[in-house]
Amino acid sequence: MVDAVAGGESRPISVLLAEDEEGFVDALVIGLAREGFEVTVARDGTEALALFESVSPDLVLLDIMLPKLSGIDVCRAIRAQSSVPIIMVTAKGTEIDTVVGLEVGADDYVTKPYRLRELVARMRAVLRRVPHLEPSVAVPADSPGEDGALEVGGVRVDPDRHRVFVRGVEVQLRRKEFELLALLVSNPGRVLTRDTLIDRVWGTDYVGDTKTLDVHIKRLRSHLEEDPSTPAIITTVRGVGYRFEVPRGD
Repeated sequence: MVDAVAGGESRPISVLLAEDEEGFVDALVIGLAREGFEVTVARDGTEALALFESVSPDLVLLDIMLPKLSGIDVCRAIRAQSSVPIIMVTAKGTEIDTVVGLEVGADDYVTKPYRLRELVARMRAVLRRVPHLEPSVAVPADSPGEDGALEVGGVRVDPDRHRVFVRGVEVQLRRKEFELLALLVSNPGRVLTRDTLIDRVWGTDYVGDTKTLDVHIKRLRSHLEEDPSTPAIITTVRGVGYRFEVPRGD
């Protein structure tokens, strides 16, 4: 069960799902209920805002392409009044929409089609950042663990203890290297643009040389890769950014 702790009493985590594709709605309601979440469904943007006011959810899953009012506009309206975690759901190949969603206040995003395990891992990750919530669930392998650690393949990142293990061996990273790696590991298999990485790690007001990012990636590869000259863990997507690769079979 996923619980929120408020006033000493536990209750299920409340999720507002804004989605108009019935196939996704049915599967998500069933899958998230099995994980212990309490799901309320909105099928257009206007209904999403109305339900947000009445339900006061702990987390919002927000499709970008909604009828009546777009997910971007819904996210902007929610952010104007609340810091509730928001995860945007985008169609494959809509990189621009993804960037806009993050710019207007979304905490994270997932791309359709996605695995339920990946989505739940991202939900738990953003919920851990909310002070009054204490999610406690049995987490499958390669998802955030009960101790808050993230593990993909042979790389394990423990944000709370600021420790990193590569194939079972602890490595020492500088602060920005650690923050960059944690961001990449929490987004396995997806491309993070250079601007997104710089904004998240160095801040939106960073005005330094963007080559700083490349230097930090090079340092990370020296710790993670068996052969840094031919990286297989942190790969470059030319003209876009970097991707933390998910080993086959995961």
